[in-house]
Amino acid sequence: MNDIPAYGLWSLVIINSAIFIIFAFSFAKPQSKRDWRSFGAFSAFIVALFTEMYGFPLTIYLFSGWLATNFPGVNWMAHDSGHLLEMMFGWKANPHFGPFHMLSTAFIIAGFWLLSAAWRVLYAAQRTHQLALSGPYARIRHPQYAGFVLIMFGFLLQWPTIVTLVMFPILVFMYAKLAKHEEHEVAAEFGETYECYRAITPAFFPRLGNGSNPSEANPH
Repeated sequence: MNDIPAYGLWSLVIINSAIFIIFAFSFAKPQSKRDWRSFGAFSAFIVALFTEMYGFPLTIYLFSGWLATNFPGVNWMAHDSGHLLEMMFGWKANPHFGPFHMLSTAFIIAGFWLLSAAWRVLYAAQRTHQLALSGPYARIRHPQYAGFVLIMFGFLLQWPTIVTLVMFPILVFMYAKLAKHEEHEVAAEFGETYECYRAITPAFFPRLGNGSNPSEANPH
């Protein structure tokens, strides 16, 4: 573990935030005001995350006394110590290869994959003025919102902070609320077709097994 403090690196805050926000933008491609609100909230989460990761470790400073008392063998001002779960559960090797970090990577990759796969289906459906029913939409009704949540949860496992822990449930609630508004609009446009689709397809958590067949949602 590198014992040299590695904070105050604001250029890295800007660079890493920009990379992940642009990367997410290339997958999500926001268009409507609702899309931009959800993307903006995600971007705020990313900036808050990297601010503590490379800028100012607020969480570690606030809990430094408790951390030093309960985990005396850890240099909490070393950069790797920001991987709090790895440190607190006693992972002695490089935290980047620890179980929480690897699980974090899996969630983040899954989230970006879901954003990308959902966008391709949604874009094709919008061009033909049809309801998106295939790909991720065959399993859940709001795969893009689910993708954002998976990415944020992955980052929480990797580098938990007070700010992001507070933001996470607020953003999940916001996405759920945006999803409801979206469903009202889509139901008004597609009527019975969407009601049938909604009846057999979960909102955010796919059913185990083969799942539903959204093609059955079209009553015509």
